[in-house]
Amino acid sequence: RGTVTAFSPFDARADAEALRKAMKGMGTDEETVLKILTSRNNAQRQEIASAFKTLFGRDLVDDLKSELTGKFETLMVSLMRPTAIFDAHALKHAIKGAGTNEKVLTEILASRTPAEVRNIKQVYLQEYEANLEDKITGETSGYFQRLLVVLLQANRDPDGRVDEGLVEQDAQVLFRAGELKWGTDEEKFITILGTRSVSHLRRVFDKYMTISGFQIEETIDRETSGDLEKLLLAVVKCIRSVPAYFAETLYYSMKGAGTDDDTLIRVMVSRSEIDLLDIRQEFRKNFAKSLHQMIQKDTSGDYRKALLLLCGGDDE
Repeated sequence: RGTVTAFSPFDARADAEALRKAMKGMGTDEETVLKILTSRNNAQRQEIASAFKTLFGRDLVDDLKSELTGKFETLMVSLMRPTAIFDAHALKHAIKGAGTNEKVLTEILASRTPAEVRNIKQVYLQEYEANLEDKITGETSGYFQRLLVVLLQANRDPDGRVDEGLVEQDAQVLFRAGELKWGTDEEKFITILGTRSVSHLRRVFDKYMTISGFQIEETIDRETSGDLEKLLLAVVKCIRSVPAYFAETLYYSMKGAGTDDDTLIRVMVSRSEIDLLDIRQEFRKNFAKSLHQMIQKDTSGDYRKALLLLCGGDDE
């Protein structure tokens, strides 16, 4: 359900030649660059990069970096990163240097499947010769850190037959750990939300509503705060619907004054081949305007053109 699919007929050499021509000499033909890179899928972009090196002995990403600037450059370079490297790179930058970007840790670890998380850990080790879990535990603390570690284990139960008895039990445990308790037993929330299967948790949320009269989100909102609250809410939203979670993430990256371009680029690039069509649908449903309209209004220039091509259409 992505907006970007394999381009056909595809010719890596022809694309590499067109890109070289677009960046050679005085001035850059940005239009050609953005049209080629947004209409090929990631596997094809990797082939173009390798053809580029073979034909011209130059690194395509280095050329993009020296010829383009600003947000447009960031977007084009992001499109050139292989998928798992893209996530590993985002996580590395989130924990590098002064201050940790908890938002990036939350978004990636709450939304990726166990298989994707395992892949990210492996790629992180290959690319940066470091253990992702060690890096994250070194930069985070408390219950926020504990839930991140649980998610990094990527041991969520596989979806299968749902045991109604266990659903009832988990819902009761969460009720007692939150609403019924003076203070909160965060550990119970972390264990249940971090390890049970998606279909099981959806039933637990329904049962929780029946028992307590509250949505689980309302309880998390009242009983926890700060980074832990944001991470728990992101996990719950992704259990309910990953596309709806990303539609909301995109909406808030553009809502109000100023745009959070890092988030906008990260989500548009990382979901373009997975579920951007579903995200667009949720966006239209929940925010009474289309993703296309909001990008159109909030961005400009070649950056806007490229984002709109990735978006792949307007949902009037």
